[in-house]
Amino acid sequence: MYLEIVTPEAVLFSGEVNSVAVPGVDGEFQMLDNHAPIISLLTKGNVKVYGDMNLEEEVADKFTKGENGATLLPINSGTIEMKDNKVIVLAD
Repeated sequence: MYLEIVTPEAVLFSGEVNSVAVPGVDGEFQMLDNHAPIISLLTKGNVKVYGDMNLEEEVADKFTKGENGATLLPINSGTIEMKDNKVIVLAD
């Protein structure tokens, strides 16, 4: 699936990943390839990205390594949209 992570300051990442887990308002949920279309609000927590991420040097410090090979991005809030095997995370 294709993932884009966008903040008010910059596009932090765009590329192919295996899966994404996000902190939804009713709890964490994960999306895999060809997930059904969804739009959801996000709350404070970590966006967990699974797969190889080639991060640009200027944004790499915003991400940390987590368990099970996940790359973590802490957020305060946001919105996620999944449609046509493309995930867009608008994060704050």
